[in-house]
Amino acid sequence: MQESVYTKGFPVSWEELHRTAKALAWRLLEEPKFDGVIAITRGGLVPAAIVARELEIRVVDTLSAISYHDNSAEKLDEKQQETVQIVKAPSYTKTGKNWLIVDDLVDTGETAKAVRALLPKAHFATVYAKPAGRPLVDTFVTEVSQDTWIYFPWDLEPRPVDPISFNNR
Repeated sequence: MQESVYTKGFPVSWEELHRTAKALAWRLLEEPKFDGVIAITRGGLVPAAIVARELEIRVVDTLSAISYHDNSAEKLDEKQQETVQIVKAPSYTKTGKNWLIVDDLVDTGETAKAVRALLPKAHFATVYAKPAGRPLVDTFVTEVSQDTWIYFPWDLEPRPVDPISFNNR
């Protein structure tokens, strides 16, 4: 079993995700009006819905990409990012011109590279960005370290947790 590259965890609540996705929309107001939004599924669906609402964009399409082939938090140490597969391309555009791509996170940048190759003229925006993937997106809100695993609200259930100091002894 390979050792995990993720040494920190960063849980994100629904409220925090909503606030940060809305901040992303504020940043995107400076851009020319978009014809539509392309959500990268699955993680980009919620942020894309928030951004589309805030920017009053009614056309929302999806691009389905698979990169993490083991999504269980219990197997975090075994999690590997493999070759990205585009399993569903957007229906309304061929190049992405005047379109906004929204994802929750750019991590290593492998998904972003595949999406950029497919839609080179689109504006790519993410809520969170890690250093390895950051150069591949046009707009983001929050940068986190490469060794941080972000736990999105759809990955979590409310339960008691130990204080941070317990984990660093």
